[in-house]
Amino acid sequence: MYAYFKGILTEKYIESIVVEVENIGYNIKVSQGTAAVLPPIGEMVKIYTYTSVREDAIQLYGFLSKDDLDIFKLLINVNGIGPKGGQSILSVMSADELRFAIVSGDAKMIAKAPGIGAKTAQRVILDMKDKVSLEDAFAAEKESVQRGDAAPLSDAVREAVEALAALGYGSTEAVRAVKSVENASDLNVETLLKQALKYLI
Repeated sequence: MYAYFKGILTEKYIESIVVEVENIGYNIKVSQGTAAVLPPIGEMVKIYTYTSVREDAIQLYGFLSKDDLDIFKLLINVNGIGPKGGQSILSVMSADELRFAIVSGDAKMIAKAPGIGAKTAQRVILDMKDKVSLEDAFAAEKESVQRGDAAPLSDAVREAVEALAALGYGSTEAVRAVKSVENASDLNVETLLKQALKYLI
């Protein structure tokens, strides 16, 4: 129904916000992760939205990037994951982290989301593993950089993640280990791998 809203952020809560567009305030559900990085009240925001229509309610779910919205749409098509469950998962991990978790079969990471059990997390992996890949995660990260939403990953960081994955570490683990290294983008692959392995051992 609505692709996005661009207006003034007038109210901000833990799991919802109000965006005013031409004197109309739209109540939009957001994840805790999104709420934490929103600008202060009174500033302009652009929120990509998904409209959930049920017999008893029409609800807007909001995201700061189109990538997050796209992942959310894939999530809610998984049996047992509705909009609330999708938002819950994206409240504990980014779209990229979810991709890495799915690719590496990291159900424990997904199950950290409130209301998401181990069986549901496994179902997310089974249903979405053919729809996402490590390449998708890197491509999404590149788009985030181009939009100015994130700093670029160096070639060394990418190579280190791929090397750790080849060694048998889960993609989620590998990404977190590499990102935990201080000044990771300034290091060469060998140094980065050594530092990341310390984090993993």
